[in-house]
Amino acid sequence: MIEKVYQLTRSETKTVERLIMDENLHYAHIILPPGETTPPHPSNANVYLTVVRGELTLRLEDQEAKIYEADSLLTIPQGTQMDIRNQGQSALELIIVKAPPPLD
Repeated sequence: MIEKVYQLTRSETKTVERLIMDENLHYAHIILPPGETTPPHPSNANVYLTVVRGELTLRLEDQEAKIYEADSLLTIPQGTQMDIRNQGQSALELIIVKAPPPLD
């Protein structure tokens, strides 16, 4: 088989799956239950973030937090301070692609 197949976890609990971590890109699948957050951090690469389900509350740099619903695709430049939160009533599911991947 030429292709490599990955299965994404279906869950309502906190899940962080780093599925592809190679020299071309990093591909992560994240599920955050209501009230969960990621620690505020600067993006270490260009980030392409897809909201698969739920509502993403995202604050970038010193801007006001904004809410993004399912089927939203965001691009975030490298070095941008990010604060990701699930302030909704249901699980938040994200796909995060970093390309090119971080050097660290």
